[in-house]
Amino acid sequence: MTRRDWALMLTLGGLATVAGIVLCLMIDWFPGQGADEAKQIDTLYDVLLIVSVPIFVLVMTVVIFSVWKWRAKPGDMSDGEPIHGNTLLEVIWVTIPTILVTGLAVYGWIVLDDIEDRKPDTLIVNVSGQQFAWSFRVPKQAGVPKQFATTELQLPRGRPVEFDIRSSDVIHSFWIPDFRLKSDAVPGLKTQIRVKPSELGPHDIVCAELCGLGHSTMRQTVRVVEPKAFEDWAGKQKGSGGSGEQAAVAPDTHTLADAASISKVGAVQ
Repeated sequence: MTRRDWALMLTLGGLATVAGIVLCLMIDWFPGQGADEAKQIDTLYDVLLIVSVPIFVLVMTVVIFSVWKWRAKPGDMSDGEPIHGNTLLEVIWVTIPTILVTGLAVYGWIVLDDIEDRKPDTLIVNVSGQQFAWSFRVPKQAGVPKQFATTELQLPRGRPVEFDIRSSDVIHSFWIPDFRLKSDAVPGLKTQIRVKPSELGPHDIVCAELCGLGHSTMRQTVRVVEPKAFEDWAGKQKGSGGSGEQAAVAPDTHTLADAASISKVGAVQ
C-alpha cells in the first residue's frame, strides 16, 4: 500500500467513526430515567457504543478497501500472490481487543456491584407473579406501620427499594423499563433487584418473559411519590396477616377474569 492508500483509508475510517459515534449517541435508545441506576446503566451503554463503533468501522473500512483495492481483474483466474503471516500485526490485534474487553468487563462489574449493593434504610417489597398480573406485599418496616398487600404499588422517591420476586405458577420476568432493571420470577425461587427511584410519577411494570396467552396483558404501574405521601398511603392500606416472606396477595378478580377469557379464546382457536 502507498502512503496515499493509507491516508485515504484512515481519512474515510475517521470520518465514518465520528459520524457513527455522533449518530449512536443522538439516538434515544431507552425510555425516561426513573431511577439512579438507570443513569449508571445508560452511561455504561454509551461507553460501550463509543468503544464498539470505532472497532466496527475499522474492520469494515479494511474489508471494503481491500475488496476495492485488490479485487480480481477481468480474466484473472489465479489465486493471487502467496501471503505470509505478520507476527507483530497478529500480536497487536490480539492484545488491543484483550485490553479493551477486560477494561469494559471491569467497568461493567463495578456498575453491577454498586447496583446490587444493599443500601441503608432499604424498603422491602415482596413481588408475586401470577398469570397474568403482579401483586405486592410490603412488610412492616420504617415508614410502613403495618404489613399490607396491594396490586397498585407506590414507592418513595430517594429511598432504596429491594424487590424480592417470586412466582406462583410459571416463569415470569419482573421489569420496570424506566428503572432499567429486571429479574425472572421463577417458581420455588426468590430473586432480587435493588433500585433507588428518582423520578416522580407512574412507571410501567411489564412481564418480559412469555408466560401464556395473556402475557401481553400482564402490565401494571408503580407510582413514585414523595416520602411523606408514601407514608400517608401506606398508613391507609388495609393490614394483612402472614409473614413478609409469603407471596403477595392474589391479583384482582377482574384481571383473572380477563386472563380466563383469553385462555378460552385460545382453546376455541
